[in-house]
Amino acid sequence: MNAGRELWTWVPACAAGAGAVLLAAGREWAVLGSGGAGAEGSGPPVLTGSGIVPFLSPVALAALAAVVAVLATSGRARRAVGAVIALCGLGVLAGVRDGTGRGALAAAMEANLARAAAAGGDIALDAFAVRWAWPAVAAAGGLVLLVAGVAAALRGPGWPGMSGRYDRPAPGTADPAAGPVTERALWDAIDRGADPTADPAGDPADGRFGGPSGDPADEASGDPVGGPSAGAGRDPAGEPVRGER
Repeated sequence: MNAGRELWTWVPACAAGAGAVLLAAGREWAVLGSGGAGAEGSGPPVLTGSGIVPFLSPVALAALAAVVAVLATSGRARRAVGAVIALCGLGVLAGVRDGTGRGALAAAMEANLARAAAAGGDIALDAFAVRWAWPAVAAAGGLVLLVAGVAAALRGPGWPGMSGRYDRPAPGTADPAAGPVTERALWDAIDRGADPTADPAGDPADGRFGGPSGDPADEASGDPVGGPSAGAGRDPAGEPVRGER
């Protein structure tokens, strides 16, 4: 898998992990036990994930923002963002573990005693039922964020950036392996104010555009002075030889 495809596989996977945590945080995680229904026939108090672990939603939103940051950064900055995503995943896993424990649920029940009393219910502090489906979804999302963060920290610097494919190379820095120059590339160079016929690495006086004098005829003859017929029709003294054409 090349770097570009790897990046665009990572992005939706990481976003899906953060979205799963955000979704599960607003769902029912536990039901507090009640000795009877409320005065108005209300059921026992229900605790959501955010009600038990308040930092779940902020962590999920931070992970979503970090996905965009990975696209906008490169190099060491991308490694740092990947580390942040991995820490978000660890935080979610720790929150799910603590939020489904007896201590956290008992503390949540104590916080809801006033509401239960106002509803006319009779709460037993040791009576609660955990709905494990949504905590499991949150834990899965946290695990995805952890793995995605480690992947971004290790392999992220090799992924392409958001705008790298749109950057124009500077004049004279074209890759020789890119193939022949097309007509469109020549017009683009003219639009940038560059001379597409100039050789940025060579000097017109070095003989690449003719001989030392700039005359292609001099290069063909190998004679830097007179060209291909400089020595024809002359005697050793330099006078023309009559009768020769």
